[in-house]
Amino acid sequence: MKEKQPNRYQALVAKIFKKSYKKGITSVPFSREELIETADQLGIKIPKNLGDVLYSFRYRNPLPAEILATQPKGQEWVIEGVGRALYEFKLAPINRIAPNPNLVTIKLPDATPEIIAMNSLSDEQALLAKVRYNRLIDIFLGVASYSLQNHLRTTVKGLGQIEIDEVYVGVDRYGCQYIIPVQAKGGNDQLSVIQARQDIACCSEKFPGLKCRAISAQFMDDSRIALFELCLDAEGVVRTVEERHYLLVPGDQIEPSDLQNYRQRSSQAS
Repeated sequence: MKEKQPNRYQALVAKIFKKSYKKGITSVPFSREELIETADQLGIKIPKNLGDVLYSFRYRNPLPAEILATQPKGQEWVIEGVGRALYEFKLAPINRIAPNPNLVTIKLPDATPEIIAMNSLSDEQALLAKVRYNRLIDIFLGVASYSLQNHLRTTVKGLGQIEIDEVYVGVDRYGCQYIIPVQAKGGNDQLSVIQARQDIACCSEKFPGLKCRAISAQFMDDSRIALFELCLDAEGVVRTVEERHYLLVPGDQIEPSDLQNYRQRSSQAS
């Protein structure tokens, strides 16, 4: 059987990595300019949006096998921004944001306007719309929240340019105000601790007077929506504070037994 050849993105990042990697090091820096120069050396045609090369390895595909082979046990290489047009392969503890299959599912009446559901252009946009129209951030966090901006593109000191899928602001019954960055992934894309870390860093820098509560949203295979609240611990590792699974259904599909269970859980939590 003929061995499968690496695709152009794999060949590109593998060459950049091998050029500077030495056994025992924990980071391999590179620049946007190196991406262009190396692609030219390899005769690889890359998209005008070079960010797609990095996006593919952050959220969709594994790094090339020759890079994975250098990972110490319990650690993995991730690609992070470290400045304007500057990046690095960095060793980090293996950390996944993935739905817990054992959690209960909470049924909610679907308030998504039909015209929105019919015309959503992508899984990510459909997910963000469902979260917004069904007030899932309010329900999940227990605060009144309001969408401030979609696809916020900005620069963060030490990270370079980033993009947050959607930003909410919120207020609780005590008057505490929040900044709530949301990352959303549908289809085959995976939630990323890298994006969560940069979302938190952005909100700390741009909104220092507001308390940050970072949210990740994921479509599950059966149309359920998994929501996670994430934070950074003292070592800077992304941790899950809370996780809930919601299923949006017509109101008549929520049975009296469902409501009884929800009342019991609510009484136990209060």
